[in-house]
Amino acid sequence: MSLPFLAGCKKAASGPAGGSGMPAIQVIAVEAMRRAVSETLSLPGTIAANEMVEIKAETDGIVQEINFVEGERVAKGQLLVKLDETKFAATFAEAEASLKLSQSSYDRAKQLFKDTLISQQEFDQASSTLGINQATVDLHRRQLKDARIHAPFSGIVGARQISPGQVITRNTTLTWLVDLDTVKVEVKVPERYLRQLQIGQPLEFSVAAFPGDKFRGEVYFISPQIDESTRTALVKARIANPDAKLRGGMFASLDLTLQLRDAAIVIPEPALMSNGDSFAVFVVDDKSSAQMRPIEVGLRLAGKAEVLKGLNGGEKVIVEGTQKLRPGAPVKLAPKEAAAPYADSGGK
Repeated sequence: MSLPFLAGCKKAASGPAGGSGMPAIQVIAVEAMRRAVSETLSLPGTIAANEMVEIKAETDGIVQEINFVEGERVAKGQLLVKLDETKFAATFAEAEASLKLSQSSYDRAKQLFKDTLISQQEFDQASSTLGINQATVDLHRRQLKDARIHAPFSGIVGARQISPGQVITRNTTLTWLVDLDTVKVEVKVPERYLRQLQIGQPLEFSVAAFPGDKFRGEVYFISPQIDESTRTALVKARIANPDAKLRGGMFASLDLTLQLRDAAIVIPEPALMSNGDSFAVFVVDDKSSAQMRPIEVGLRLAGKAEVLKGLNGGEKVIVEGTQKLRPGAPVKLAPKEAAAPYADSGGK
């Protein structure tokens, strides 16, 4: 990489002001350190329950029993509501009686047909009647079963919307059932970041209800379709929620880790000198001289900068005193105490 200001400084170094006769300039320098750096994307998101369902009956009826308490945890298959089964039981018993009769008629017809005592049509009629009555029994058995509403999965029951003795229809909401053992966080990510996303990527977020807590999960879904109106893709992450702190509908402030490098070279940001999109630093060589070095900068962090090219770990970069320097100028290092704040920010 070539820098216009680098060329100018080299030219100045070759003039009368350069050379070993120059007095040493005191500077503050710190080592370029290797440390883990991560690029994160901050986005708003929404918490969603792992599973949530509106509990309704599959048949009309009268509420006879309510076997849950609002807000309690229930197991999968647990009876929640029982409707009056009187009518369902009566029609089921009637259908069973008709089925029993048609079964006997079919058995006789089968034997008579075998002995060629009745026609094919008469036998077919008996067979058809048996089939119709069997279907009727199955229907009434299902209606009798539908009079009992069970939990489709384990979870927490919501507010009760019915009372005993109430006449309900299939559209009546009885309650809600929510599974919060695991929750999902949904976020819409701009399309330009999608190439940096992958399944299993870590995600961290906070919620207003627990400002001091950080919740962590990992991405399990990246939408294959881009929303044309917002140019974003829906991304979902799954988070364990054993203490049920997180609730569906909560607003989440997310930090999505896009890149993670375990041994990146990091220097204090004040060491950077820029000229447009080009960057350079002054490095102290083994002869205690300042040498300008073009570099390629990666992530810009709080008070720090990642160096992708042009610098090795352990090299000393000058963070204060660069205004009076030129390439090859002798330098003397300030006491370690003066460099301590920069060393901390640069990754000690």
